Amino acid sequence: MVELEEKMAVPDFWNDSENSQKVVVELKALRARIVPIRELVKRAEDLAVLYELAAEADSDDDLQDAAAEVVKMTEDFERVELRTLLSGQYDAGDCYFSIHAGAGGTESCDWVMMLFRMYLRYFERNGFTAQEVDRVDGEEAGIRSVTLHVSGPYAYGYLSCERGVHRLVRISPFDSQSRRHTSFASVDVLPELEEIDVDVNWADDVREDTFCASGAGGQHVNKTSSAIRLTHLPTGIVVQCQNERSQHKNRAAARKMLSAKLYQFEQAKRDADLAKLYGNKGEIAFGYQIRSYVLYPYQLVRDERTELKNSQTDKVLDGQIQEFIDAYLRKRLNEKK
Repeated sequence: MVELEEKMAVPDFWNDSENSQKVVVELKALRARIVPIRELVKRAEDLAVLYELAAEADSDDDLQDAAAEVVKMTEDFERVELRTLLSGQYDAGDCYFSIHAGAGGTESCDWVMMLFRMYLRYFERNGFTAQEVDRVDGEEAGIRSVTLHVSGPYAYGYLSCERGVHRLVRISPFDSQSRRHTSFASVDVLPELEEIDVDVNWADDVREDTFCASGAGGQHVNKTSSAIRLTHLPTGIVVQCQNERSQHKNRAAARKMLSAKLYQFEQAKRDADLAKLYGNKGEIAFGYQIRSYVLYPYQLVRDERTELKNSQTDKVLDGQIQEFIDAYLRKRLNEKK
């Protein structure tokens, strides 16, 4: 019995929660690549059988069904092929996703709310899970800024394509004279890093402030100082977290976010192309947008980087933005070539 228990004992490697977590993340990433390919192979085999039967029976309906399946499989194959472009160091992992209001006052805060809903719908369509980390509501309406922790296969790889300034043109619902207004909001994306080679002096270089959490969340809101704000004094980088009821959990999450930002800051100093990771969104105002959403005097969504256009603004604002992400991935591939 003792010998059997020794054989069944879990190796020390698996008892290490950090190592086991890494293995789970890597397995999820590999599974996200392998499973779609296996499914395409199986569908191709089934399609070949369907075509042979349709040809033997000389059935026009079955041949049309086979042709429709070929079109759909071609689209799905292109999607799998695009996923192979997500080969960056952090592309397969989770991320922190932030939206910030820019020039435009209340209009921009309302625009952040619209983008917030758009991305939540996109997360839902792609099987991502999003947890709110921090949120600051606008003074009159909308959201001033919001940060989410997004989990799912290749969450960072896909969402990093959305980093930049987003511009909205519409008739303002807050203007009594119904004039046209232009609003701006920026999207920033940080990878969730498990191991970060950043030397942080938490005692001397980081100022920690506690404050009462705001927004919905129960009796602890505005009564206990559970929210944490961390300021890295040498760089001025600030992060905050107020999602958890526990101050300790908020502190841990805030430290992870600050470490990620400091890591990118150090990478940017060594890399002249700052736009690749952190600062490519520039000023949150006119002239820096990566995408424009025009609702008046005509309806059109235009990506300034790829020149891709879509006149179905309702569908885009309902989360159907994958075509813009795919187009940008292709553009990045062509630039590398």
